[in-house]
Amino acid sequence: MAQKLQTLFIDDLDGGEAAGTVRFGFDGSEYEIDLSAANSEALRKTLDPYIEHGRKASSAGRRQSGAGGRRAPTDSIDNTAVRAWAKEQGITIKDRGRVSVGVVTQYREATGR
Repeated sequence: MAQKLQTLFIDDLDGGEAAGTVRFGFDGSEYEIDLSAANSEALRKTLDPYIEHGRKASSAGRRQSGAGGRRAPTDSIDNTAVRAWAKEQGITIKDRGRVSVGVVTQYREATGR
């Protein structure tokens, strides 16, 4: 028995048939929307004046966060030191993973760091 699978794009605005997916960014977030040709044109027409007067941002400037883009906070602490202190105090703490806020708070109060 033969089967035929068909994928239909549905316009996310009006529920009609979509011509394709449009990607755009706004306020640091990326969006995708499936639109008909008419709705796609309307979106582009609306954005044209802003695009015309705007400037392209580099991809590095748009990146929100990620493993490569993370920076340690300026008030960061040494997790190894916190773990060593906690063990000296008899506090049960895992050797790996995130150090709980409670333990960090106790460490800061006790050491002034």
